[in-house]
Amino acid sequence: MRGRGAIFGVVLAALTPTGPAMAEQTVELLSFADLDGWAADDHAAALSVFRNTCADLEGPEWQPLCALAERATDARTFFELFFRPVLIGGEASALFTGYFEPELDGSRTRTSRFRYPLYRVPPEARDGQWVSRREIEEGRLLEGRDLEIAWVDDPVELFFLQVQGSGRIRLTDGSVIRVGYGGRNGQPYRSIGEELVRRGVYRPHEVSAQVIRAWVRRNPVAGHELLYHNPSYIFFREVDIGDPGLGPLGAMNRSITPLRTVAVDPLHTPLGAPVWIEKDGAGPMRRLMIAQDTGGAIQGAQRADIFFGFGDAAGEAAGTIRDPGRMVVLLPIELAHQRAPDA
Repeated sequence: MRGRGAIFGVVLAALTPTGPAMAEQTVELLSFADLDGWAADDHAAALSVFRNTCADLEGPEWQPLCALAERATDARTFFELFFRPVLIGGEASALFTGYFEPELDGSRTRTSRFRYPLYRVPPEARDGQWVSRREIEEGRLLEGRDLEIAWVDDPVELFFLQVQGSGRIRLTDGSVIRVGYGGRNGQPYRSIGEELVRRGVYRPHEVSAQVIRAWVRRNPVAGHELLYHNPSYIFFREVDIGDPGLGPLGAMNRSITPLRTVAVDPLHTPLGAPVWIEKDGAGPMRRLMIAQDTGGAIQGAQRADIFFGFGDAAGEAAGTIRDPGRMVVLLPIELAHQRAPDA
């Protein structure tokens, strides 16, 4: 599980949740002909990613489909035969953002260059709410407790590593370690991009990860204080990197796949379910993705975060995404009709 949403913030639940929030959502059963660009997608690529986490889906409707998925030879036919597209909350436009796995320079030991630590979760933060980012850093509450995984050379990049929730640290000997989400302090996530907009520094369409980084570095005192606007603090754990070509672990504890994994709100979209993305804006996207991740700022039925991969190029692409559109969940036929009984 990532400790964040997209940098903007606008940076496992039941399959059929109930309650006031769900009661306000419209649910519409669609056909595959209603999905813009469906026929042109690479359904085999989506099926391969679906197989990675299908066995972890719970419920009698899913497990037979997982067995069929392993034997399926025609991916498009598989999805069209056994699923139905369901549009949840379609009265409002979707909001798509992007995320990636950053790579920072670091060291296993503290040096004059590498002096900003990544911490493991302390015992007092493992249950419930703990103190804020400001209190942790200004109070030096974690120093000298052997909680450091590594040290990096850039506090701004470390902040964004926390926003992303996972990443890679390239050490001075050339080796690489991967860190994943280990826990959080229980404080709410607040978007520093939104705060810059609120202050009138930028207009919403001007904000991107690159713009935020540049502003913080140009204004070191005010920038440092801006980071405290987000009281949420993320702790890490070291993850066996295994195959360096594989993505980080998502909320389902499986490696996620660039441009085929999407982070969703599991109160509305079952983790592991296929999700059809119709992203508009610059670089429009029409493709079948799999809901394999979550994030603290990813809330609502029409809210998704697209995983772009790792490294600088992925970061550049992910940091500019803030686009409207529509997302449609593919559910097993029985579940689809349960969610849209009047269809």
